[in-house]
Amino acid sequence: MNATQKVALVTGATRGIGAETVRQLAEQGVLTLLAGRDAGRAEAAAKKLKDEGLPVESIVLDVTNAESIQKAVADVTSRFGRLDILVNNAGILLDSMDKAPSEQSIKVWRETFDTNVFAVVEVTQAFLPLIKAAPAGRIVNVSSLLGSVTNHLDPESKIYHFKVPAYNVSKSAVNAWTVQLAYELRDTKVKVNAVHPGYVKTDMNGGEGEIDVPTGAKSSVGMALLGADGPTGSFTYLGDTIAW
Repeated sequence: MNATQKVALVTGATRGIGAETVRQLAEQGVLTLLAGRDAGRAEAAAKKLKDEGLPVESIVLDVTNAESIQKAVADVTSRFGRLDILVNNAGILLDSMDKAPSEQSIKVWRETFDTNVFAVVEVTQAFLPLIKAAPAGRIVNVSSLLGSVTNHLDPESKIYHFKVPAYNVSKSAVNAWTVQLAYELRDTKVKVNAVHPGYVKTDMNGGEGEIDVPTGAKSSVGMALLGADGPTGSFTYLGDTIAW
């Protein structure tokens, strides 16, 4: 890398939107760390992109494991001394589609929040000193329209009848965390934003969706490469504001 090249890290990046986010950032010249909890899968995914001439490296990171997080921070610190971009992409959906909100198990709630909320907070806290060390840090939290309380209350909204509570509420929490952190960092050059990738044709959605994976990554990439005049504390899809 050269002194002016940005360094990014994308969590949950061995496939789907995460892998495509890595690709698109690397295509913009960003040295991008493809993070995955399985070293072999992360290396294989990174090699595929490196073989295309893109500046991609793999890094082992299990976002639900404190030791793994600290090792990743130490790795980035020793290799680069800063982190320009953090994309908190890792997420899971465990709700049973045939159960009502009150019937989802506590196990599903706990596991969902461990990955979708607590891991986002812990990973961000751990990397924040490195992000502050960058000239203009960017933190992107991959949320979902399903985290919009406003839309869930609107009978005319397309998500009004789609209640998968553990997942939905976890994304509402991600949105709230985004606002809290953006406020804390409001007088710095670090910008913190949440994005809705769209209803993307991924494994998480069983292959169903309205848009392809490349389009699904665009919201994250746009906020990751945000200029100095861009927003902080926002919730957007392809640049359009979504109601909290």
